[in-house]
Amino acid sequence: MLMSVLAYVGAAVAEIAGCFTFWAWLRLGKSALWLLPGMVSLALFAYLLTLVDSEAAGRTYAAYGGVYILASITWLWLVEGQRPDRWDLSGGFICLAGAAVILFAPRS
Repeated sequence: MLMSVLAYVGAAVAEIAGCFTFWAWLRLGKSALWLLPGMVSLALFAYLLTLVDSEAAGRTYAAYGGVYILASITWLWLVEGQRPDRWDLSGGFICLAGAAVILFAPRS
């Protein structure tokens, strides 16, 4: 379980950082060289999701959605300097709870 949590957190950071490089290039006028580490980061994201302990890729990806949303809100605050409001936080925690149900529900 700890490995899955760490894989999800690492995947979220890698995906958001990789996607942000494209945002920085296209929306903030940064150099196209930003895309190189971004593509490496996106490949790392895909690899990290394979480390999640789950018997089905779709379930892994579905549960990851909740983690991604909360990580995006954290990115909004820490990197972009926009303080999340109570609705951002409430929605993020609801999504994270849903992700936990998907991933950790007892199955036969």
